[in-house]
Amino acid sequence: MSTESFFARALRRTAAAGFAGLARTITGVRPVWAGTAPSAKQRIYFANHSSHGDFILLSSCLPPAERLRTRALAAADYWSKSAVRRFIATDLLRSVLVERDREKRMGDPMQAMLDVLDRGCSLIIFPEGTRNTETEKGLLPFRSGLYNLAVARPEIELVPCFIENMSRVLPKGEFLPVPLLCRVVFGAPIRPEPDEERRAFLERARLSLAALDPKEPRS
Repeated sequence: MSTESFFARALRRTAAAGFAGLARTITGVRPVWAGTAPSAKQRIYFANHSSHGDFILLSSCLPPAERLRTRALAAADYWSKSAVRRFIATDLLRSVLVERDREKRMGDPMQAMLDVLDRGCSLIIFPEGTRNTETEKGLLPFRSGLYNLAVARPEIELVPCFIENMSRVLPKGEFLPVPLLCRVVFGAPIRPEPDEERRAFLERARLSLAALDPKEPRS
């Protein structure tokens, strides 16, 4: 093992623990394992998206070993705006940066995600594709990436995760978080059914995530 790789790993462990501790301090975040339990299984966590702090909050709810091997998909156009942001996203948090503008893409985002999974990592993705600034209207339609990953790697569990209140902790355009209580609700894993059509699966996945919203009425 090289000295550089040893310090890189030590830096990531320290950063992961530090960001998780900061997230818990600011939000008092409480994980709610409603449909599954913490596991060492490789997973794709898919969540609602209303803040740039979503993946930090979600990862802070994972056990330390799972947190270290879990990487998040993040928007390159935001996290590459400055050297500090890029350092945080890629060096400290090991995010997978994807360019949302098709004309600016240098590679295939799907292949980047598959490469991460094939290295044994878990993945956090936000299938709405962009921040939802009108959360009171419900989730945005899901984009095709979740379905494509599920079909390409059917052995990996897809776990819906509803992040509550993060849009108020770190609203759009703000850099400093506001201390407010948050929860992350983990639902039951899903997989595509045999011969399930793409749109049907994406809507079922969207509904499985929406059902975890604590504000939604229960029958």
